[in-house]
Amino acid sequence: MEKEHVTLTINSDGSSLELPVLEGSTGPKTFDVTSVYKKTGMFTFDPGFMATASCRSAITYIDGEKGILRYRGYPIEQLAEHSSFLEVSYLLLYGELPSAEELTEFEYIIGHHTMIHESLQMFYRGFRYDAHPMATMVGVVGSLSAFYHDSLDIHNARHREISAHRLIAKMPTIAACSYKRYKGEPFIYPQNNLDYTSNFMRMMFATPCEEFEPNPIAAKALDKLFILHADHEQNASTSTVRIAGSSGANPFACISAGIASLWGPAHGGANEAVLNMLDEIGDVSNVEKYVAKAKDKNDPFRLMGFGHRVYKNHDPRATIIRKVCHEVLEDMTDTGNSPLFELAMKLEEIALKDDYFISHKLYPNVDFYSGIIYRALGIPMNMFTVMFAIARTAGWVAHWMEMIGDPDHRIARPRQLYLGATERPYVPLDKRS
Repeated sequence: MEKEHVTLTINSDGSSLELPVLEGSTGPKTFDVTSVYKKTGMFTFDPGFMATASCRSAITYIDGEKGILRYRGYPIEQLAEHSSFLEVSYLLLYGELPSAEELTEFEYIIGHHTMIHESLQMFYRGFRYDAHPMATMVGVVGSLSAFYHDSLDIHNARHREISAHRLIAKMPTIAACSYKRYKGEPFIYPQNNLDYTSNFMRMMFATPCEEFEPNPIAAKALDKLFILHADHEQNASTSTVRIAGSSGANPFACISAGIASLWGPAHGGANEAVLNMLDEIGDVSNVEKYVAKAKDKNDPFRLMGFGHRVYKNHDPRATIIRKVCHEVLEDMTDTGNSPLFELAMKLEEIALKDDYFISHKLYPNVDFYSGIIYRALGIPMNMFTVMFAIARTAGWVAHWMEMIGDPDHRIARPRQLYLGATERPYVPLDKRS
Protein backbone atom coordinates (compact mmCIF):
# COMPACT_ATOMS: atom_id res chain seq x y z
CA MET A 1 0.00 0.00 0.00
CA GLU A 2 1.40 3.40 -1.00
CA LYS A 3 2.15 5.75 1.91
CA GLU A 4 -0.20 8.73 2.09
CA HIS A 5 1.24 12.24 1.65
CA VAL A 6 -0.12 15.77 1.78
CA THR A 7 1.19 18.51 -0.52
CA LEU A 8 2.23 21.82 1.03
CA THR A 9 2.45 24.78 -1.36
CA ILE A 10 5.06 27.45 -0.61
CA ASN A 11 3.46 30.68 -1.85
CA SER A 12 6.65 32.76 -1.86
CA ASP A 13 8.09 30.90 -4.84
CA GLY A 14 5.22 28.65 -5.93
CA SER A 15 7.09 25.45 -5.06
CA SER A 16 5.47 22.55 -3.28
CA LEU A 17 6.59 19.99 -0.72
CA GLU A 18 5.20 16.54 -0.04
CA LEU A 19 4.81 15.70 3.64
CA PRO A 20 4.14 12.19 4.96
CA VAL A 21 0.81 11.62 6.72
CA LEU A 22 0.92 9.78 10.03
CA GLU A 23 -2.13 7.86 11.23
CA GLY A 24 -2.71 6.83 14.83
CA SER A 25 -4.94 4.04 16.09
CA THR A 26 -7.71 6.59 16.78
CA GLY A 27 -8.19 10.27 16.11
CA PRO A 28 -7.27 12.73 13.36
CA LYS A 29 -4.43 12.10 10.93
CA THR A 30 -1.25 14.15 11.32
CA PHE A 31 1.12 15.37 8.66
CA ASP A 32 4.78 15.28 9.57
CA VAL A 33 6.45 18.72 9.36
CA THR A 34 9.87 17.71 10.71
CA SER A 35 11.46 18.15 7.27
CA VAL A 36 9.89 21.54 6.46
CA TYR A 37 12.73 23.71 7.78
CA LYS A 38 15.43 21.54 6.22
CA LYS A 39 13.77 21.59 2.80
CA THR A 40 12.33 25.12 2.73
CA GLY A 41 14.23 27.18 5.33
CA MET A 42 10.87 28.01 6.96
CA PHE A 43 9.43 27.20 10.38
CA THR A 44 5.82 26.34 11.15
CA PHE A 45 3.96 28.74 13.48
CA ASP A 46 1.51 27.36 16.06
CA PRO A 47 1.26 29.38 19.31
CA GLY A 48 0.17 27.18 22.20
CA PHE A 49 0.66 24.08 20.02
CA MET A 50 -3.07 24.08 19.31
CA ALA A 51 -2.69 22.15 16.05
CA THR A 52 0.59 20.36 16.72
CA ALA A 53 1.12 16.79 17.91
CA SER A 54 4.20 17.17 20.10
CA CYS A 55 4.79 13.46 20.61
CA ARG A 56 3.61 9.91 20.03
CA SER A 57 1.72 8.48 23.00
CA ALA A 58 -0.33 5.39 23.80
CA ILE A 59 -1.64 6.53 27.19
CA THR A 60 -4.73 8.74 26.92
CA TYR A 61 -7.16 9.51 24.09
CA ILE A 62 -9.55 12.46 24.04
CA ASP A 63 -12.20 13.35 21.47
CA GLY A 64 -13.48 16.74 22.54
CA GLU A 65 -16.23 16.87 19.93
CA LYS A 66 -17.78 13.60 21.10
CA GLY A 67 -16.99 13.94 24.81
CA ILE A 68 -14.71 10.88 24.94
CA LEU A 69 -11.93 10.24 27.44
CA ARG A 70 -10.11 6.90 27.53
CA TYR A 71 -7.11 5.68 29.52
CA ARG A 72 -5.21 3.04 27.52
CA GLY A 73 -8.39 2.43 25.53
CA TYR A 74 -10.71 2.03 28.53
CA PRO A 75 -13.61 4.53 28.73
CA ILE A 76 -13.37 6.76 31.78
CA GLU A 77 -16.98 5.90 32.65
CA GLN A 78 -16.11 2.21 33.10
CA LEU A 79 -12.96 2.89 35.08
CA ALA A 80 -14.73 5.31 37.44
CA GLU A 81 -17.53 2.80 38.00
CA HIS A 82 -15.50 -0.36 38.53
CA SER A 83 -11.86 0.53 39.22
CA SER A 84 -9.78 2.18 41.94
CA PHE A 85 -7.20 4.92 41.68
CA LEU A 86 -4.29 2.54 42.27
CA GLU A 87 -5.61 0.12 39.66
CA VAL A 88 -5.88 3.03 37.20
CA SER A 89 -2.35 4.11 38.16
CA TYR A 90 -1.11 0.60 37.31
CA LEU A 91 -2.97 0.79 33.99
CA LEU A 92 -1.39 4.13 33.11
CA LEU A 93 2.10 2.94 34.02
CA TYR A 94 2.07 -0.52 32.46
CA GLY A 95 -0.53 -0.29 29.69
CA GLU A 96 -2.80 -3.11 30.88
CA LEU A 97 -5.19 -3.69 33.76
CA PRO A 98 -3.51 -5.80 36.45
CA SER A 99 -4.45 -9.31 37.48
CA ALA A 100 -5.66 -9.73 41.07
CA GLU A 101 -2.16 -10.84 42.08
CA GLU A 102 -0.49 -7.94 40.26
CA LEU A 103 -2.85 -5.41 41.84
CA THR A 104 -2.26 -6.80 45.33
CA GLU A 105 1.50 -6.56 44.81
CA PHE A 106 1.24 -3.02 43.41
CA GLU A 107 -0.93 -1.88 46.32
CA TYR A 108 1.60 -3.39 48.73
CA ILE A 109 4.50 -1.59 47.02
CA ILE A 110 2.72 1.77 47.03
CA GLY A 111 1.53 1.26 50.60
CA HIS A 112 5.07 0.58 51.80
CA HIS A 113 6.62 3.60 50.07
CA THR A 114 4.33 6.20 51.67
CA MET A 115 6.77 7.44 54.32
CA ILE A 116 9.12 10.28 53.49
CA HIS A 117 12.66 10.74 54.76
CA GLU A 118 12.67 12.06 58.31
CA SER A 119 15.09 14.85 57.36
CA LEU A 120 12.36 16.34 55.17
CA GLN A 121 10.61 17.47 58.36
CA MET A 122 13.40 20.02 58.82
CA PHE A 123 13.00 21.09 55.20
CA TYR A 124 9.31 21.81 55.81
CA ARG A 125 10.23 23.96 58.80
CA GLY A 126 12.30 26.14 56.48
CA PHE A 127 9.14 27.36 54.78
CA ARG A 128 7.34 30.40 56.18
CA TYR A 129 4.50 29.35 58.49
CA ASP A 130 1.78 30.55 56.09
CA ALA A 131 3.37 29.33 52.84
CA HIS A 132 0.86 28.19 50.24
CA PRO A 133 0.75 24.37 50.16
CA MET A 134 1.48 24.38 46.42
CA ALA A 135 4.67 26.38 47.01
CA THR A 136 5.71 23.77 49.55
CA MET A 137 4.84 20.95 47.14
CA VAL A 138 7.04 22.39 44.38
CA GLY A 139 10.01 22.66 46.75
CA VAL A 140 9.65 19.34 48.57
CA VAL A 141 9.00 17.21 45.48
CA GLY A 142 11.96 18.82 43.72
CA SER A 143 14.16 17.99 46.72
CA LEU A 144 13.40 14.27 46.66
CA SER A 145 16.33 13.55 44.35
CA ALA A 146 18.59 14.58 47.25
CA PHE A 147 17.02 11.89 49.44
CA TYR A 148 16.38 9.09 46.95
CA HIS A 149 19.40 9.24 44.68
CA ASP A 150 19.86 5.46 44.64
CA SER A 151 17.57 5.05 41.62
CA LEU A 152 18.14 8.10 39.43
CA ASP A 153 19.61 6.46 36.32
CA ILE A 154 16.85 7.42 33.90
CA HIS A 155 18.22 4.99 31.31
CA ASN A 156 17.65 2.08 33.69
CA ALA A 157 14.06 0.80 33.35
CA ARG A 158 14.03 -0.54 36.90
CA HIS A 159 15.22 2.80 38.30
CA ARG A 160 12.45 4.56 36.39
CA GLU A 161 9.89 2.17 37.84
CA ILE A 162 11.12 2.63 41.42
CA SER A 163 10.98 6.42 41.04
CA ALA A 164 7.44 6.18 39.64
CA HIS A 165 6.33 4.06 42.60
CA ARG A 166 7.91 6.46 45.06
CA LEU A 167 6.25 9.49 43.53
CA ILE A 168 2.75 7.97 43.47
CA ALA A 169 3.17 6.65 47.02
CA LYS A 170 4.72 9.70 48.64
CA MET A 171 2.67 12.44 46.99
CA PRO A 172 -0.29 12.16 49.44
CA THR A 173 2.15 12.22 52.38
CA ILE A 174 3.95 15.27 51.00
CA ALA A 175 0.59 16.96 50.36
CA ALA A 176 -0.71 16.23 53.87
CA CYS A 177 2.54 17.51 55.41
CA SER A 178 2.27 20.69 53.33
CA TYR A 179 -1.22 21.20 54.76
CA LYS A 180 -0.07 20.46 58.31
CA ARG A 181 2.79 22.94 57.95
CA TYR A 182 0.29 25.57 56.81
CA LYS A 183 -2.01 24.74 59.75
CA GLY A 184 0.82 24.65 62.29
CA GLU A 185 -0.08 21.09 63.30
CA PRO A 186 2.24 18.08 63.78
CA PHE A 187 2.77 15.74 60.84
CA ILE A 188 0.83 12.49 60.92
CA TYR A 189 2.62 9.37 59.74
CA PRO A 190 0.89 7.15 57.15
CA GLN A 191 -0.75 3.85 58.10
CA ASN A 192 -0.15 1.00 55.68
CA ASN A 193 -3.34 -0.83 56.60
CA LEU A 194 -5.49 1.95 55.08
CA ASP A 195 -6.35 2.34 51.41
CA TYR A 196 -4.77 5.15 49.39
CA THR A 197 -7.41 7.86 49.86
CA SER A 198 -8.36 6.93 53.44
CA ASN A 199 -4.69 7.08 54.39
CA PHE A 200 -4.40 10.54 52.86
CA MET A 201 -7.52 11.83 54.63
CA ARG A 202 -6.24 10.55 57.96
CA MET A 203 -2.87 12.27 57.45
CA MET A 204 -4.77 15.47 56.64
CA PHE A 205 -7.26 15.55 59.50
CA ALA A 206 -5.96 13.42 62.39
CA THR A 207 -3.91 14.99 65.21
CA PRO A 208 -1.81 13.35 67.95
CA CYS A 209 -4.59 14.05 70.40
CA GLU A 210 -7.54 12.97 68.25
CA GLU A 211 -7.79 10.11 65.77
CA PHE A 212 -9.68 10.54 62.50
CA GLU A 213 -11.86 7.86 60.95
CA PRO A 214 -12.32 8.51 57.22
CA ASN A 215 -15.92 8.43 56.03
CA PRO A 216 -16.18 5.56 53.48
CA ILE A 217 -18.41 7.64 51.17
CA ALA A 218 -15.96 10.54 51.35
CA ALA A 219 -12.98 8.25 50.68
CA LYS A 220 -14.77 6.67 47.72
CA ALA A 221 -15.65 10.10 46.31
CA LEU A 222 -12.05 11.23 46.62
CA ASP A 223 -10.84 8.03 44.93
CA LYS A 224 -13.17 8.70 41.98
CA LEU A 225 -11.93 12.28 41.73
CA PHE A 226 -8.37 10.98 41.63
CA ILE A 227 -9.32 8.59 38.80
CA LEU A 228 -10.94 11.40 36.81
CA HIS A 229 -7.90 13.66 37.23
CA ALA A 230 -5.22 10.98 36.76
CA ASP A 231 -4.41 11.99 33.19
CA HIS A 232 -5.66 14.24 30.42
CA GLU A 233 -3.39 13.79 27.42
CA GLN A 234 -0.86 16.55 26.51
CA ASN A 235 -2.12 19.34 28.77
CA ALA A 236 0.13 22.15 29.99
CA SER A 237 1.54 20.39 33.07
CA THR A 238 2.03 17.04 31.31
CA SER A 239 3.78 18.79 28.44
CA THR A 240 5.93 20.58 31.02
CA VAL A 241 6.93 17.24 32.55
CA ARG A 242 7.81 15.89 29.10
CA ILE A 243 9.82 18.97 28.12
CA ALA A 244 11.73 18.95 31.40
CA GLY A 245 12.30 15.21 31.09
CA SER A 246 13.51 15.51 27.50
CA SER A 247 16.71 17.12 28.80
CA GLY A 248 17.46 14.09 30.95
CA ALA A 249 16.41 15.77 34.20
CA ASN A 250 15.65 13.44 37.10
CA PRO A 251 12.00 12.40 37.61
CA PHE A 252 11.54 14.36 40.83
CA ALA A 253 12.63 17.58 39.14
CA CYS A 254 10.30 16.85 36.22
CA ILE A 255 7.27 16.25 38.45
CA SER A 256 8.10 19.37 40.46
CA ALA A 257 8.04 21.31 37.18
CA GLY A 258 4.64 19.76 36.41
CA ILE A 259 3.32 20.88 39.80
CA ALA A 260 4.53 24.43 39.12
CA SER A 261 2.71 24.43 35.78
CA LEU A 262 -0.44 23.01 37.37
CA TRP A 263 -0.43 25.81 39.93
CA GLY A 264 -1.35 28.34 37.25
CA PRO A 265 -4.97 29.50 37.63
CA ALA A 266 -5.69 28.77 33.96
CA HIS A 267 -4.84 25.11 34.55
CA GLY A 268 -5.26 23.63 38.02
CA GLY A 269 -6.98 26.49 39.75
CA ALA A 270 -10.36 26.28 38.03
CA ASN A 271 -12.21 24.58 40.89
CA GLU A 272 -10.96 27.25 43.27
CA ALA A 273 -12.36 29.87 40.90
CA VAL A 274 -15.74 28.09 41.08
CA LEU A 275 -15.88 28.49 44.86
CA ASN A 276 -14.88 32.15 44.58
CA MET A 277 -17.68 32.65 42.06
CA LEU A 278 -20.24 30.98 44.33
CA ASP A 279 -19.08 33.14 47.23
CA GLU A 280 -19.53 36.23 45.03
CA ILE A 281 -23.08 35.23 44.04
CA GLY A 282 -23.74 34.70 47.72
CA ASP A 283 -27.34 33.50 47.79
CA VAL A 284 -29.87 31.57 45.71
CA SER A 285 -31.91 34.75 45.35
CA ASN A 286 -29.06 36.29 43.34
CA VAL A 287 -28.69 33.45 40.81
CA GLU A 288 -30.99 34.92 38.15
CA LYS A 289 -29.18 38.25 38.31
CA TYR A 290 -25.77 36.65 37.87
CA VAL A 291 -26.97 34.39 35.09
CA ALA A 292 -28.14 37.53 33.27
CA LYS A 293 -24.73 39.11 33.86
CA ALA A 294 -23.03 36.04 32.40
CA LYS A 295 -25.15 36.34 29.25
CA ASP A 296 -24.31 40.02 28.84
CA LYS A 297 -21.30 40.40 26.52
CA ASN A 298 -20.55 43.80 28.01
CA ASP A 299 -20.44 42.51 31.58
CA PRO A 300 -17.03 41.24 32.80
CA PHE A 301 -18.62 38.61 35.04
CA ARG A 302 -18.06 35.03 33.88
CA LEU A 303 -19.50 31.81 35.21
CA MET A 304 -16.63 29.56 36.26
CA GLY A 305 -16.83 25.77 35.94
CA PHE A 306 -18.95 25.78 32.77
CA GLY A 307 -17.83 24.56 29.35
CA HIS A 308 -14.36 23.25 28.54
CA ARG A 309 -11.51 24.18 26.21
CA VAL A 310 -11.24 20.62 24.87
CA TYR A 311 -14.73 19.16 25.29
CA LYS A 312 -17.20 20.76 22.89
CA ASN A 313 -20.03 18.32 23.56
CA HIS A 314 -19.88 17.47 27.25
CA ASP A 315 -17.17 16.73 29.79
CA PRO A 316 -17.51 12.97 30.45
CA ARG A 317 -15.86 13.40 33.84
CA ALA A 318 -18.54 15.89 34.91
CA THR A 319 -21.33 13.38 34.23
CA ILE A 320 -19.61 10.93 36.58
CA ILE A 321 -18.67 13.34 39.32
CA ARG A 322 -22.09 15.00 39.34
CA LYS A 323 -23.55 11.78 40.75
CA VAL A 324 -20.75 11.54 43.31
CA CYS A 325 -21.28 15.17 44.29
CA HIS A 326 -24.93 14.57 45.07
CA GLU A 327 -24.09 11.41 47.04
CA VAL A 328 -21.58 13.29 49.17
CA LEU A 329 -23.95 16.18 49.84
CA GLU A 330 -26.80 13.82 50.77
CA ASP A 331 -24.55 11.90 53.16
CA MET A 332 -23.04 14.96 54.80
CA THR A 333 -26.24 16.67 55.80
CA ASP A 334 -24.54 19.44 57.78
CA THR A 335 -22.68 20.71 54.73
CA GLY A 336 -25.21 19.54 52.19
CA ASN A 337 -27.87 21.86 53.59
CA SER A 338 -25.61 24.91 53.62
CA PRO A 339 -26.47 27.92 51.41
CA LEU A 340 -23.35 27.34 49.29
CA PHE A 341 -24.44 23.91 48.10
CA GLU A 342 -28.03 24.97 47.62
CA LEU A 343 -26.70 27.80 45.47
CA ALA A 344 -24.51 25.46 43.43
CA MET A 345 -27.35 23.06 42.75
CA LYS A 346 -29.62 25.92 41.65
CA LEU A 347 -26.96 27.13 39.23
CA GLU A 348 -26.54 23.59 37.91
CA GLU A 349 -30.32 23.27 37.40
CA ILE A 350 -30.45 26.46 35.33
CA ALA A 351 -27.40 25.55 33.26
CA LEU A 352 -28.83 22.17 32.29
CA LYS A 353 -32.15 23.67 31.14
CA ASP A 354 -31.46 27.20 29.91
CA ASP A 355 -31.35 27.53 26.09
CA TYR A 356 -28.44 29.98 26.27
CA PHE A 357 -26.26 27.54 28.17
CA ILE A 358 -27.31 24.62 25.98
CA SER A 359 -26.71 26.46 22.70
CA HIS A 360 -23.30 27.73 23.87
CA LYS A 361 -22.43 24.29 25.28
CA LEU A 362 -21.84 25.79 28.72
CA TYR A 363 -22.48 22.61 30.69
CA PRO A 364 -21.09 22.17 34.22
CA ASN A 365 -17.61 20.65 33.94
CA VAL A 366 -15.57 18.53 36.35
CA ASP A 367 -14.15 21.61 38.10
CA PHE A 368 -17.64 22.82 39.01
CA TYR A 369 -18.34 19.66 40.99
CA SER A 370 -14.86 18.87 42.34
CA GLY A 371 -14.60 22.17 44.24
CA ILE A 372 -17.98 21.56 45.84
CA ILE A 373 -16.96 18.05 46.88
CA TYR A 374 -13.67 19.25 48.32
CA ARG A 375 -15.49 21.89 50.35
CA ALA A 376 -17.94 19.26 51.62
CA LEU A 377 -15.05 17.00 52.67
CA GLY A 378 -13.55 19.83 54.69
CA ILE A 379 -10.59 20.36 52.36
CA PRO A 380 -9.62 24.04 52.33
CA MET A 381 -9.47 26.00 49.11
CA ASN A 382 -5.70 26.40 49.10
CA MET A 383 -5.44 22.59 48.95
CA PHE A 384 -7.65 22.17 45.86
CA THR A 385 -4.80 22.28 43.34
CA VAL A 386 -2.74 20.05 45.63
CA MET A 387 -5.48 17.41 45.32
CA PHE A 388 -5.21 17.73 41.55
CA ALA A 389 -1.44 17.23 41.78
CA ILE A 390 -1.79 14.02 43.81
CA ALA A 391 -4.04 12.52 41.15
CA ARG A 392 -2.16 13.81 38.12
CA THR A 393 1.13 12.39 39.40
CA ALA A 394 0.08 8.99 38.03
CA GLY A 395 -0.33 10.45 34.54
CA TRP A 396 2.83 12.54 34.78
CA VAL A 397 5.06 9.60 35.66
CA ALA A 398 3.40 7.45 32.99
CA HIS A 399 4.18 10.05 30.32
CA TRP A 400 7.70 10.55 31.66
CA MET A 401 8.36 6.80 31.56
CA GLU A 402 6.88 6.50 28.08
CA MET A 403 9.03 9.35 26.76
CA ILE A 404 12.30 8.20 28.33
CA GLY A 405 11.66 4.64 27.13
CA ASP A 406 11.15 5.82 23.54
CA PRO A 407 14.42 5.31 21.62
CA ASP A 408 13.45 8.14 19.24
CA HIS A 409 12.92 10.79 21.92
CA ARG A 410 15.06 13.92 21.78
CA ILE A 411 15.41 17.13 23.77
CA ALA A 412 12.52 19.53 23.15
CA ARG A 413 13.59 22.65 21.28
CA PRO A 414 10.70 24.80 19.97
CA ARG A 415 11.56 27.55 17.48
CA GLN A 416 10.21 31.09 17.30
CA LEU A 417 9.03 33.84 14.99
CA TYR A 418 11.51 36.58 15.90
CA LEU A 419 10.07 40.11 16.00
CA GLY A 420 12.89 42.01 17.72
CA ALA A 421 15.44 44.47 16.38
CA THR A 422 17.60 43.46 13.43
CA GLU A 423 21.40 43.68 13.64
CA ARG A 424 22.65 47.09 14.82
CA PRO A 425 26.02 48.41 15.95
CA TYR A 426 26.93 49.03 19.58
CA VAL A 427 26.98 52.77 20.46
CA PRO A 428 29.43 53.85 23.18
CA LEU A 429 27.77 55.30 26.28
CA ASP A 430 29.15 58.86 25.75
CA LYS A 431 27.70 58.99 22.23
CA ARG A 432 24.15 57.93 23.04
CA SER A 433 21.54 60.69 22.96
